[in-house]
Amino acid sequence: MKIAPLVAEMARYGDIEQALLHTGQHYDDKLSQVFFDELDIQRPDIYLGVGSNSHARQTAQIMTAFEDVLLENRPDLVVVVGDVNSTLACTVTAAKMNVPVAHVEAGLRSNDRAMPEEINRRVTDVLADLLFTTSRDADANLIREGVSPEKIHFVGNVMIDTLNLHRERAKNMGTPQQFGLDPGQYALLTLHRPSNVDDREIFSGIFGALESIQRDVPILFPAHPRTKKRIAEFGFQQRFDAAVNIQIVDPLSYFQILDAMLHAKLVLTDSGGLQEETTILGVPCLTIRENTERPVTITAGTNILVGTDPQKILSETRKILSGESKAGEIPELWDGRASERIVKTMREWYAKRQ
Repeated sequence: MKIAPLVAEMARYGDIEQALLHTGQHYDDKLSQVFFDELDIQRPDIYLGVGSNSHARQTAQIMTAFEDVLLENRPDLVVVVGDVNSTLACTVTAAKMNVPVAHVEAGLRSNDRAMPEEINRRVTDVLADLLFTTSRDADANLIREGVSPEKIHFVGNVMIDTLNLHRERAKNMGTPQQFGLDPGQYALLTLHRPSNVDDREIFSGIFGALESIQRDVPILFPAHPRTKKRIAEFGFQQRFDAAVNIQIVDPLSYFQILDAMLHAKLVLTDSGGLQEETTILGVPCLTIRENTERPVTITAGTNILVGTDPQKILSETRKILSGESKAGEIPELWDGRASERIVKTMREWYAKRQ
């Protein structure tokens, strides 16, 4: 969702030669290939195929493979997005080979170093030459950390470029009806972060809240593979089976999840992207985390941080169900033109170096 608008915008310029690289960190077809198909992204020019592993081993494998790519291609700029291990690995490798790096979605901070993504974000931002931010608070984070202001460019959110482009097509897919749900009469749930699903006690507490919520409103739960694995490992399957109004389904495609959000009464999630998308769609969002790197979705948007306390999750859900939804507004520059600003800035940066 972040790469698609950038690829399309760069393709508009005949003087930009781009190569799309897929590390293979996300390799399941339902979490990878389907996005290429739906968003009309070209097949990757380079595929590293690293697959799953521990954080250290996966990062090392990407770095080793990406070093060969850089040696062969000698690019003028490496563009990385987000905060996954691929982002960190490619940035460190490029920086050590003196290849400039642009980081899209820079400056986001949860200030929780127990999150692997927080480490990835911080290291990437220290090394990047161009930092493209989604919000003013991200700019402030970078400046506070000593980043030179001329490296920082507030451009808006590329995720919203993709959402705006496809929302009309997505909203008529009939996704709720496919699962026997009435539009506007269900909650959408996503839950996959290790801090939530890898800790048996925390996961059990969250599920306790969900058991109560599903008595008031049906819950559609596209379950991440790691979450399904933990349900089995922790012996929670019988509890889920007994909660008859929680419908566990396979991961949804981008269009399906967008359609499901558009028609949901509320969204319960630990995903960063859904916090942003619900803000644009005006859908109430409860974030099941103790912190968020996207505070603009709280200060300006529809998001409420509820943590992992079952009573807080339950009470805030019931407020929404009773009509006490939080009104939000569209954050600054979340207008669907972030990719235009990014590519314009990259071209100007390159011209100055010549």
